[in-house]
Parts: sequence; C-alpha cells; structure tokens
Amino acid sequence: MMNTQNYKFWFVTGSQFLYGEDQLKQVGADAEDIVKKLNATGKLPYEIVYKGVMTTADGITQFMKEANYNDEVAGVMTWMHTFSPAKNWIRGTELLQKPLLHLATQYLNNIPYDTIDFDYMNLNQSAHGDREYGYINARLGINNKVVYGYWGDEEVQAEIASWEDVAVAYNESFKIKVASFGDKMRNVAVTDGDKVEAQIKMGWTVDYFAVGDLVAEMNKVSDADIDKKYAELAEMYTMNQGDNSKEKYEHAVKYQIREYFGLKRFMDDRGYTAYTDNFEDLYGMEELPGLATQLLMAEGYGFGAEGDWKSAAFGRLLKVLSHNKQTAFMEDYTLDLRKGHEAILGSHMLEVDPTLASDKPRIEVHPLDIGGKEDPARLVFTGTEGEGVDVTISDFRDGFNMISYAVNANKPEKETPNLPVAKQLWTPKVGLKAGATAWIHAGGGHHTIFSLTITEEQLADLAVMFGIKSTQID
Repeated sequence: MMNTQNYKFWFVTGSQFLYGEDQLKQVGADAEDIVKKLNATGKLPYEIVYKGVMTTADGITQFMKEANYNDEVAGVMTWMHTFSPAKNWIRGTELLQKPLLHLATQYLNNIPYDTIDFDYMNLNQSAHGDREYGYINARLGINNKVVYGYWGDEEVQAEIASWEDVAVAYNESFKIKVASFGDKMRNVAVTDGDKVEAQIKMGWTVDYFAVGDLVAEMNKVSDADIDKKYAELAEMYTMNQGDNSKEKYEHAVKYQIREYFGLKRFMDDRGYTAYTDNFEDLYGMEELPGLATQLLMAEGYGFGAEGDWKSAAFGRLLKVLSHNKQTAFMEDYTLDLRKGHEAILGSHMLEVDPTLASDKPRIEVHPLDIGGKEDPARLVFTGTEGEGVDVTISDFRDGFNMISYAVNANKPEKETPNLPVAKQLWTPKVGLKAGATAWIHAGGGHHTIFSLTITEEQLADLAVMFGIKSTQID
C-alpha cells in the first residue's frame, strides 16, 4: 500500500553559452557533485538524478516534456549556477506538470577574497541567476518551492527532503480512488462537497457502491483465512475478553476480520486506496467496521466516517506524505475547559488509527450506542505525546480550503474505564480558545487528519501545489 520508492527527482542547472565551453564544463561538474553529495547524505527519502546543464529554450522545453511523461519522476529541481536568461525557461516551465523546486544555492559557501576575480564572479553568480529565474516563475504564476541556502547545510538538506515527500504525495494524490459504501450521513453539511472539483484539483476519484457489494465480498472470505488472521492479531495485540463470553468475543473479533478481508480485497481488486462507510447504512452487516477499519488504516488505507469521502482521500494522501507514521483520521470529541488544562479529547466511535498508540493496543468488544448493530470489536489504546498538526479540508463554493493548526499532543490525565475507545489529547499551540475560535470562523470540519509527523510547512507546500486555499491558524 505504501510503495512509493520508485520515484526520483530530476535536477538541472541553468546557464548560457556566453562564458565559454570550459566554464560550462565546470558548471556541469559542480552541479553533478552537488547531486552526488546530496544523495550520499542518506537524508533524502528519494534519489536525485542529475540531468545536465540547460542553455537553450528548445533544450529546456524538451526536458520538461520528458519529465512530464516519465512516471518515475516526481518533480524537477533547478539551480542557476550562472546567469540563465529567463526567457529560455518560459515555454518549458509552462508545460511542466510536476512539482518544481528552485534550489537557490552556490557551489562554495564562502567568498574567496584572496583569489576572487571576474572569471570567478561570472562562473559563480547564483545570486544573479536566481533572481532572473525567480522573476519568470513569479511572472508565470508557477506554484514552485524555493529553498535558499548552502546546499551542504543540514537545514537546507532537511528542507529538500521535506519537499520531496510533499511532491511524492502530490503525485500519488492523482491515483487516489475512494470507494464510498452508501452515501454520507443524512443532514450533515461539512462532509459533503464537489467530487468533480476534487478530481480536477487533487486527482481524487470517488465512486459509490451499495453496501451489498461489500457484503458479497465479505461472504467469500474463508474461515481458514479468518482463523489465521485471528492468530496473528493475538500475537500483535492484547486480546481482552472482558465481561464477554468466549464465544461472543471470538465471534465479534472474527466478524471484524471478515469485514477486514472483504474491504481489503474489494479495494485491492478494483484499485481503491481509501473508503467510507456510514452507520446509517449497514444493510446486511452484523457490526459497524471498527477493528477492521483500524487494521486497514494501519496498513495505509484512507478512511472517512459517515461517508466523509474528503477525509478518506485526504487521510490516504497524508499517509503517503508521512510514510504512514503517526498520521490518523480523527474527530474533535469533547473538551477540557479548566484553566491551565485546556485541551481537546480526540477520538471516534471506533475508528482511530493504531499508528498513534503509545501503549500496546487491546482488542475489546463493547456495545455501541449508535447504528443498531451487534457489539463491535475495536482496538483500545492511548495516544502519544509530541508536536504535530491537525488539518481538514472544507469545500466552499469558491473552492477548497485546507484548514490547520499546530498542536501539542498529550496523553489523557487518567484512564477512561467507561469509554473503551482509542483516544488522543491535544491543544492548539495558539491556545484552545484562539485556535478553536479561528477554526470555527474558517469553517473547518469536525473530521480531521491528525499527525505527529507532518509539518505546517509541508501542508502549505501541498496546498500551493494543488492551487487551493490554505488557512494556517497561528
């Protein structure tokens, strides 16, 4: 589900013929050395491939066309070693459909005062070339990233690495397909949206299926597969029978496993990477998928409750961005409003991703006071401490808005013996009152993606790539 390792980034250097062949050879050698050493750091999640020095409009245009049609290329990186006349870049840059990073750097990180002459100045005039190149990108309205600083500095390398993850997520976004089992929860506004516009802007395909289509797939699952998975889960998690009889507990867990295989095989056979369900529409199912959904999210599938296809697709996208580390579907549930303790307790009826767990999750079976079905099995655990983000996408008539704030994540002060669900506590860094008020004014939804891995800068970069509005509450 998370295999994105074939992606690469193409790196080109801008120059011109004015300085002579020897100088162009040096430009190429310097650029190739930078690429080699960046790859050698081991800090970049994806390989950079050096593709030469660009000196003509025709060459640049052809290069950009090739980048577009090579599926392994996640984006393009450019560096203006010398002065590169920006008119040469117009046509090619207009044609580029992949993310673009402008590395504004210099081969050496110092000024050699004792030896510097005009030959050196002409060869090492990135400060000049970067501005010429930057002008044309601004003039064209290109949603490119600029990383400024010495390429050998850890800070610059970290920025490149962070952007690579965003660029790969952007590419993968256009492969996201959401299977919507039933429609969304009745009368709810914020989970609705324009599916066609989402496909235009972010590449998400959302297709409706009857719940009976899923049930038919569930009925094909063999008892042998269920028994094998049950044994695997007993090794991974704590099997907490509680007050249930052995028969009731095992049946509930094994039914969730049946749902897990049914969902997984349905999606895999049809190329879907995310899904939604709705507790108001479970015809033919004994239990609302709880443990089943949690297991699938842990593998990297996206999920949205109550038919929230935007959260399902966005969750899958951010799992790619985070390499499926500590990134989960979430919902603001209840509040601590005591002075000095202000916090949000995040959870859901059943479906909270175990990638957030700080303890060993327990598989438990309890009643669910909504949906009118049998008692479902679910993973129960406590979330994690750290710094992160909480983010959602809302759809307005004038477009999508990615709404987010940075958070401090904490563990609940006490256990919740009467609330047997997975849970995560957090507080917006701007404060609960300021953050929640701004969120409400912005029209942010109650379903979010919560991550202790993704940064605010990455979210901003992603919104820029998609060309959608971004509201970061700070």
